[in-house]
Amino acid sequence: MVPLDELKLRAKRAVERLTDCTICAQHCHVNRLKGELGVCRAGREAVVASYGRHLGEEDVLVGQNGSGTIFFSHCNLKCQFCQNCEISQKGEGREVDAEELGQIMLELQHMECHNINLVSPSHFVPQILEALVIAVDKGLRLPIVYNTGGYDDLDTLKLLDGIVDIYMPDIKFGDDKMGQKYAGAPRYFSVATKAVKEMHRQVGDLQVNNRNIAIGGLLIRHLVMPEDIAGTEQVVQFIANEISPNSYLHIMDQYYPAHNAAKFPPINRPITKRELRWAMQKAKEVGLYRAFC
Repeated sequence: MVPLDELKLRAKRAVERLTDCTICAQHCHVNRLKGELGVCRAGREAVVASYGRHLGEEDVLVGQNGSGTIFFSHCNLKCQFCQNCEISQKGEGREVDAEELGQIMLELQHMECHNINLVSPSHFVPQILEALVIAVDKGLRLPIVYNTGGYDDLDTLKLLDGIVDIYMPDIKFGDDKMGQKYAGAPRYFSVATKAVKEMHRQVGDLQVNNRNIAIGGLLIRHLVMPEDIAGTEQVVQFIANEISPNSYLHIMDQYYPAHNAAKFPPINRPITKRELRWAMQKAKEVGLYRAFC
């Protein structure tokens, strides 16, 4: 973690950017400090849906004591198949100020969780930094996990350099057109590739301790979708060729047609075993031997 004075400076700079919001890659240019809302529908304060010890994340995050997960409401993506649409699209949750969010982090540390896992943080980076100022000053020492949909602004990510220990981005689509159609994200793959490169520059490949608990680095997720809507081959080639063949890649098999997916064939059905095997094979073909399902 950067020194406290530097952390305060980063938080101040991030909050200033809320006046003409470019916090995430949507670049809505609304004044969130005055209540104007952009794509994410989030205002001045962070909104938290829930928090607690989470045992359903990757093993390297969960360990024996669980990942200290904070689920933020709203989202800078509009995925038509979102499995958490009540939180991401409808905004279920409650506003918390920096003091309370910092105390939540400290509570998760007191519960002996292995990390602070920030889920869907892209639109709340200023609020997270404000909370970290408070939590770090009061003794927070756990690794910080940035658990994102991958549609992140480069300047915002640079504010997190030396603060985030573990980046865990999704790379949802290997094609810009698919990102626009299914997630309302212009130039999704182009944005995500630049973002993931910056994340890797900051933290490198995933590192674990002697208990196989992640302590730093990059962990990438990719959700397999019907008829390769997700562009798996393009995604794994990018990771192997432009990030690192030692990348830790979780190829996820839990797709099902949630939210509005029924209106969008062919994503109106679950994936098949054959589609999952094909995705895993593509990862192995490009040398990603730390890929797993």
